[in-house]
Amino acid sequence: MFIKKLFSLILLTFFSLSVFAEQTPKISQTELVNLLAQSNNTDFIVLDVRTAKEFSNGHIEGALNISHNTITENLSLIEGYKDKMVVVHCRSGKRAVRAEKALKESGFSHLRHLEGDMLGWVAAKLPLVTK
Repeated sequence: MFIKKLFSLILLTFFSLSVFAEQTPKISQTELVNLLAQSNNTDFIVLDVRTAKEFSNGHIEGALNISHNTITENLSLIEGYKDKMVVVHCRSGKRAVRAEKALKESGFSHLRHLEGDMLGWVAAKLPLVTK
């Protein structure tokens, strides 16, 4: 019985580590605001993976919009950021996680997930651009 419990605990530990290892590191809203305030900063890009309609209703200044479900077809638009920071967000996080997975599989190495996504950005009353 003890060995069975120990084996289950070890298995659970390895599973937990693999799940957390795949999570994209987060970037806070404050950190992103500071990055955006630096003029001529081409070391990163903000990637909004919501729909075009959501994007036009309000987005972070300078963000590039590529819907999560077309990310692989549009990699050429962001290919130059493969080794630079790519800050990914959507409305609440679910679509961003899917996009991050596709980006990782395509060799993007410095991904960051915006803490709170767009819901958090709006709740913090941070600036939005509307088209």
